[in-house]
Amino acid sequence: MEVLFDYILTAQTLVLVFVVVLLKTSIKFVPQNRAYVIERFGKYQSTKEAGLNFIVPFIDHISADRSLKEKAVDVPEQSAITKDNISLSVDGVLYFRVLDPYKATYGIDDYEFAVTQLAQTTMRSELGKMELDKTFEERDVLNINIVAAINDAAGPWGIQVLRYEIKDIVPPQSVMQAMEAQMKAERVKRAQILESEGDRQAAINRAEGQKASVVLAAEADKEEQVLRAEGEAKAIVAVATAQAEALRQVGEAAATDEGQKAIQLDLATKAIEAKQAIAKESSVVLLPDGSTEAASVVAQAMTIINQLNKG
Repeated sequence: MEVLFDYILTAQTLVLVFVVVLLKTSIKFVPQNRAYVIERFGKYQSTKEAGLNFIVPFIDHISADRSLKEKAVDVPEQSAITKDNISLSVDGVLYFRVLDPYKATYGIDDYEFAVTQLAQTTMRSELGKMELDKTFEERDVLNINIVAAINDAAGPWGIQVLRYEIKDIVPPQSVMQAMEAQMKAERVKRAQILESEGDRQAAINRAEGQKASVVLAAEADKEEQVLRAEGEAKAIVAVATAQAEALRQVGEAAATDEGQKAIQLDLATKAIEAKQAIAKESSVVLLPDGSTEAASVVAQAMTIINQLNKG
């Protein structure tokens, strides 16, 4: 009995162990963003996604464990020749991910190595289409062209290249020296242009200032002449008005007896003063024969005045 009991206990233990092993080999937990490629008898059977999965024990096995995450691979430095025959040293970083685990497993042996080599050859090809100056100016265009070319070739591998970034572009030392000399010449040229522009603007400002000063001086002179002319005109009008008023008053006074006497006295006085002036300027003085010469002059003048008044 004891032997039989030991045999049964041993059999149960073996069955229990077999069941545990069977469950362990048949249940597979696939992590997130990963995929298991399952083969049955050496042939592709299925692709297990993230979560709880079951396989047939001892028949199915995991052929490949593929990560579906984006991966960054450093592209080693390499030499490339530009369109204008300049040798460059270029390196970069490639970002890609696995889209189809089946193609990544059976379409190519080592997809990471293949994508890296394809990135190098494509980069050399794209650089050969561009001149040296364009490689620095159009780096974004170069990256886009490389990504498009790699995706066209890597489609059967189940790989998608997301982006490619060039880290460094190093030309030869002689080219670097020539570029530095060119940059220095460009800086000197820009400085000279800016200086000449400043001188030209300063000359323009001085000329405009002188022009404005001349215009202002001319306008001031014009205003002065206008004001002077207006003042002289007003003075002439005032003098003429005063003379007219004086003549009017003299005429009104001459119409009276007292005015006639005053006129006669004034004329006689002016006649005497005129003869005195003649006597001072000449050494010979001719005296009139009659003693009433002054009275006759006054009488003649009064006659003329009366005739004018009558007229």
